[in-house]
Amino acid sequence: MSDGEHRSVPEPGELVYAPRSSWLPPFLAFALAVVVCGVYAEGFMVRGWIYAVIGGVAALFAFRTMIRDAVGDFYRLRRKQRVRGAVLPVETISPPAKRR
Repeated sequence: MSDGEHRSVPEPGELVYAPRSSWLPPFLAFALAVVVCGVYAEGFMVRGWIYAVIGGVAALFAFRTMIRDAVGDFYRLRRKQRVRGAVLPVETISPPAKRR
């Protein structure tokens, strides 16, 4: 392809929806870590099962909120999009010249 030749590639027809940022995945990971630590933290300030219960409740809350937000994001999307496929240009590939 020479420098003077310019190709026109049409804009893609699909829309991309990026997810919103959220603090819920790190909160869920922390809550699950508290659940695991509750098993091994027997005798540190309070009983170990109390840590596990607190972490379990926090993990369930975070997981439920993540699912609720994901369902809300899904139903917020447009139902129908005009399908307009972008045609990719064809390039001819030739093998390199053989050396003798």
